Amino acid sequence: MPTSFFTTAGKFYRGNLHTHSTRSDGALDPEEVCRRYRAEGYDFFVLTDHFVGLFDYPITDTTGCHGHGFTTLPGAELHTGTMENGHLWHLLAVGLPSDFTPPDAPHFRPVKGSESAPDIARRARDAGAFVAIAHPHWSGLTEADARSITAAHAVEIYNHGCVVDNDRGEGFLTLEHLLNEGRHLNLIATDDAHFNTPDFFGGWVMVKVEKNTPDALLEALKEGRFYSSTGPEIHDIRITKDSVEVDCTAAVNIIVQGCGSPMANMRGEAMTTGQISLERLTGSPWIRITIIDRAGKRAWSNPFWLDG
Repeated sequence: MPTSFFTTAGKFYRGNLHTHSTRSDGALDPEEVCRRYRAEGYDFFVLTDHFVGLFDYPITDTTGCHGHGFTTLPGAELHTGTMENGHLWHLLAVGLPSDFTPPDAPHFRPVKGSESAPDIARRARDAGAFVAIAHPHWSGLTEADARSITAAHAVEIYNHGCVVDNDRGEGFLTLEHLLNEGRHLNLIATDDAHFNTPDFFGGWVMVKVEKNTPDALLEALKEGRFYSSTGPEIHDIRITKDSVEVDCTAAVNIIVQGCGSPMANMRGEAMTTGQISLERLTGSPWIRITIIDRAGKRAWSNPFWLDG
């Protein structure tokens, strides 16, 4: 993934890719969810209600909420098949068409012989959706489970609802196992907001586009022109043969991670730029960057593949 999108035309728009409403098990109706995200300064969000028969397989039309710089994308949280622990799969599909054929998923219990998760992920991607593996820690995902999903664009590495409700909100280990096998995947931070606990406005993506429209946002998500955050902003990343240069909002730690345990970092006070040598990451096929501010909030770049 090249870093050039940081300096191309357009701007970064803030959005949440994982949200629920009364169309499934959320506490608020879709219009009120839209209102709250808009009031909190978000530029877009995606309603991803649970795509099961219990809720009549919802893909809710939220276009009525568009206007004054705010937009939405259609989506759903897909459920079918069985993970190795015997539980139902959870996959995010952003930009899912309204006529997407449901699986045999009448409720939140696995159905013997139903469509597999790899198959529905592939169907969703082929239908034009941006597909992500949801909350791998909360789900109890194994490496074999994650490896089976070959159609995903990303792994959910921060799920605010899971952090708030059960402290199982991260997915970096799952992501890095796949990266280390050569899988070119990106990462997303989300809310998974239901609004019946404080599970909202905690994790988001910043997507670089020229216009805040559903089509432009979806294309940028698929192409990886975004970063994820719980607070800090990343203004630019420049990668040379020997180092990484980062411009960001005030940080106390800038970290470069790579394959396995190698990493390099730079600590300071209110740093807004930093240059970090890649000497300790020699041989790593990929790197990713983490920004940490004084409050402990983080921003994460997508992985960058050093072999081009």
